[in-house]
Amino acid sequence: MVKSPTKPLTLEEFLKLPETKPSSEYINGQIIQKPMPQGKHSKLQGKLVTGINEVVESRKIALAFPELRCTFGGRSIVPDVAVFAWERIPIDERGDVANVFHTYPDWTIEILSPDQSQTKVTGNILHCLKHGSRLGWLIDPGDRSVLVYPPKQQPELLQEEQEILPVPDLVSNLQLTVAQLFGWLKL
Repeated sequence: MVKSPTKPLTLEEFLKLPETKPSSEYINGQIIQKPMPQGKHSKLQGKLVTGINEVVESRKIALAFPELRCTFGGRSIVPDVAVFAWERIPIDERGDVANVFHTYPDWTIEILSPDQSQTKVTGNILHCLKHGSRLGWLIDPGDRSVLVYPPKQQPELLQEEQEILPVPDLVSNLQLTVAQLFGWLKL
Protein backbone atom coordinates (compact mmCIF):
# COMPACT_ATOMS: atom_id res chain seq x y z
CA MET A 1 0.00 0.00 0.00
CA VAL A 2 1.38 3.39 -0.99
CA LYS A 3 0.82 6.24 1.40
CA SER A 4 0.31 9.61 -0.16
CA PRO A 5 2.65 12.23 1.25
CA THR A 6 1.11 14.41 3.89
CA LYS A 7 1.95 18.03 4.38
CA PRO A 8 4.11 18.43 7.50
CA LEU A 9 2.68 20.56 10.27
CA THR A 10 4.16 23.91 11.13
CA LEU A 11 5.05 24.74 14.71
CA GLU A 12 2.03 27.04 14.90
CA GLU A 13 -0.27 24.23 13.70
CA PHE A 14 1.27 21.82 16.20
CA LEU A 15 0.65 24.22 19.09
CA LYS A 16 -3.07 24.32 18.20
CA LEU A 17 -3.41 20.54 18.56
CA PRO A 18 -4.81 19.12 21.81
CA GLU A 19 -2.22 18.01 24.37
CA THR A 20 -1.43 14.30 24.46
CA LYS A 21 -0.67 12.05 27.42
CA PRO A 22 2.24 11.57 27.57
CA SER A 23 3.27 14.84 25.95
CA SER A 24 4.29 15.17 22.34
CA GLU A 25 7.16 17.36 21.22
CA TYR A 26 7.70 19.22 17.96
CA ILE A 27 11.26 18.69 16.73
CA ASN A 28 12.53 19.47 13.23
CA GLY A 29 9.03 19.41 11.75
CA GLN A 30 8.14 16.08 13.37
CA ILE A 31 5.78 15.27 16.20
CA ILE A 32 7.40 12.84 18.63
CA GLN A 33 5.49 11.52 21.62
CA LYS A 34 7.51 11.07 24.80
CA PRO A 35 7.37 7.64 26.45
CA MET A 36 5.14 7.15 29.46
CA PRO A 37 7.22 7.81 32.61
CA GLN A 38 7.92 4.78 34.74
CA GLY A 39 8.66 4.41 38.45
CA LYS A 40 12.34 5.41 38.62
CA HIS A 41 11.77 8.31 36.26
CA SER A 42 8.79 9.62 38.24
CA LYS A 43 10.57 9.27 41.60
CA LEU A 44 13.68 11.14 40.42
CA GLN A 45 11.61 13.83 38.73
CA GLY A 46 9.50 14.48 41.82
CA LYS A 47 12.49 14.59 44.16
CA LEU A 48 14.43 16.92 41.84
CA VAL A 49 11.56 19.40 41.51
CA THR A 50 10.96 19.38 45.27
CA GLY A 51 14.66 19.55 46.15
CA ILE A 52 15.41 22.41 43.77
CA ASN A 53 12.34 24.40 44.83
CA GLU A 54 13.17 23.96 48.54
CA VAL A 55 16.48 25.74 47.89
CA VAL A 56 15.32 28.54 45.58
CA GLU A 57 11.58 29.25 45.64
CA SER A 58 11.18 31.03 48.99
CA ARG A 59 14.05 33.37 48.14
CA LYS A 60 12.58 34.00 44.66
CA ILE A 61 15.75 32.89 42.89
CA ALA A 62 14.32 30.29 40.53
CA LEU A 63 11.52 27.79 40.11
CA ALA A 64 11.58 24.16 38.90
CA PHE A 65 8.67 22.86 36.83
CA PRO A 66 7.93 19.22 35.94
CA GLU A 67 6.91 18.42 32.34
CA LEU A 68 6.56 22.05 31.23
CA ARG A 69 6.16 22.79 27.52
CA CYS A 70 8.85 25.23 26.36
CA THR A 71 8.54 26.61 22.83
CA PHE A 72 11.52 28.42 21.34
CA GLY A 73 13.93 28.28 18.43
CA GLY A 74 11.51 26.41 16.17
CA ARG A 75 10.90 23.57 18.62
CA SER A 76 8.33 22.81 21.28
CA ILE A 77 9.79 20.48 23.89
CA VAL A 78 8.77 19.20 27.30
CA PRO A 79 11.82 18.69 29.54
CA ASP A 80 11.33 16.38 32.50
CA VAL A 81 12.41 19.28 34.73
CA ALA A 82 12.71 22.87 33.51
CA VAL A 83 14.27 25.40 35.90
CA PHE A 84 13.76 29.11 35.28
CA ALA A 85 15.47 32.05 36.96
CA TRP A 86 12.78 33.95 38.88
CA GLU A 87 12.99 37.07 36.71
CA ARG A 88 12.56 34.97 33.53
CA ILE A 89 9.35 33.18 34.57
CA PRO A 90 6.59 34.32 32.21
CA ILE A 91 3.63 35.86 34.02
CA ASP A 92 0.09 36.64 32.92
CA GLU A 93 -1.91 39.85 33.31
CA ARG A 94 -2.76 38.94 36.94
CA GLY A 95 0.88 38.44 37.89
CA ASP A 96 0.43 34.66 38.07
CA VAL A 97 2.70 32.14 36.41
CA ALA A 98 1.76 32.06 32.72
CA ASN A 99 0.43 28.89 31.12
CA VAL A 100 2.55 29.30 27.99
CA PHE A 101 6.35 29.51 28.05
CA HIS A 102 7.84 30.77 24.78
CA THR A 103 11.40 30.63 26.06
CA TYR A 104 14.19 28.26 27.01
CA PRO A 105 14.75 26.99 30.56
CA ASP A 106 17.85 28.17 32.40
CA TRP A 107 18.51 24.57 33.40
CA THR A 108 17.06 21.59 31.55
CA ILE A 109 16.99 18.15 33.12
CA GLU A 110 16.07 14.98 31.24
CA ILE A 111 15.64 11.56 32.81
CA LEU A 112 16.16 8.75 30.34
CA SER A 113 13.33 6.23 30.15
CA PRO A 114 14.06 2.62 29.10
CA ASP A 115 12.52 2.99 25.62
CA GLN A 116 13.69 6.55 24.98
CA SER A 117 16.25 7.59 22.39
CA GLN A 118 19.32 9.04 24.08
CA THR A 119 20.14 10.88 20.85
CA LYS A 120 16.75 12.65 20.75
CA VAL A 121 16.97 13.64 24.38
CA THR A 122 20.55 14.87 23.93
CA GLY A 123 19.37 16.85 20.91
CA ASN A 124 16.81 18.65 23.08
CA ILE A 125 19.46 19.48 25.70
CA LEU A 126 21.81 20.82 23.01
CA HIS A 127 18.94 22.87 21.54
CA CYS A 128 18.35 24.44 24.96
CA LEU A 129 22.05 25.24 25.39
CA LYS A 130 22.23 26.76 21.90
CA HIS A 131 19.40 29.14 22.80
CA GLY A 132 20.64 30.26 26.22
CA SER A 133 20.27 27.52 28.84
CA ARG A 134 22.99 27.57 31.48
CA LEU A 135 23.22 23.81 32.00
CA GLY A 136 21.73 20.50 30.95
CA TRP A 137 21.61 17.15 32.71
CA LEU A 138 20.84 13.77 31.18
CA ILE A 139 20.15 11.32 33.99
CA ASP A 140 20.33 7.61 33.20
CA PRO A 141 18.76 5.61 36.04
CA GLY A 142 19.73 2.35 34.32
CA ASP A 143 23.45 2.83 34.77
CA ARG A 144 23.21 5.44 37.55
CA SER A 145 25.06 8.11 35.63
CA VAL A 146 24.56 11.76 34.79
CA LEU A 147 25.84 13.41 31.64
CA VAL A 148 26.34 17.08 32.44
CA TYR A 149 26.19 19.50 29.53
CA PRO A 150 27.71 22.93 30.24
CA PRO A 151 27.26 25.52 27.48
CA LYS A 152 30.04 25.55 24.85
CA GLN A 153 32.03 22.84 26.66
CA GLN A 154 32.48 19.12 26.38
CA PRO A 155 29.94 17.07 28.37
CA GLU A 156 31.11 15.39 31.54
CA LEU A 157 30.04 11.90 32.63
CA LEU A 158 29.53 11.55 36.38
CA GLN A 159 28.95 8.12 37.86
CA GLU A 160 31.19 7.85 40.91
CA GLU A 161 29.07 8.01 44.06
CA GLN A 162 31.07 10.80 45.74
CA GLU A 163 31.08 13.12 42.71
CA ILE A 164 29.22 16.37 43.26
CA LEU A 165 26.83 17.23 40.45
CA PRO A 166 27.46 20.68 38.94
CA VAL A 167 24.49 23.05 39.07
CA PRO A 168 23.94 26.46 37.48
CA ASP A 169 24.93 29.47 39.57
CA LEU A 170 21.29 30.36 40.24
CA VAL A 171 20.94 27.22 42.39
CA SER A 172 24.47 27.22 43.80
CA ASN A 173 23.12 26.33 47.28
CA LEU A 174 21.99 22.94 45.96
CA GLN A 175 24.70 20.38 46.62
CA LEU A 176 23.97 16.87 45.45
CA THR A 177 26.22 13.87 44.89
CA VAL A 178 25.63 11.06 42.44
CA ALA A 179 24.96 8.75 45.41
CA GLN A 180 22.37 11.14 46.87
CA LEU A 181 20.58 11.51 43.52
CA PHE A 182 20.24 7.78 42.95
CA GLY A 183 19.67 7.16 46.67
CA TRP A 184 16.25 8.70 46.13
CA LEU A 185 15.27 5.53 44.27
CA LYS A 186 15.47 3.47 47.48
CA LEU A 187 12.32 2.97 49.51
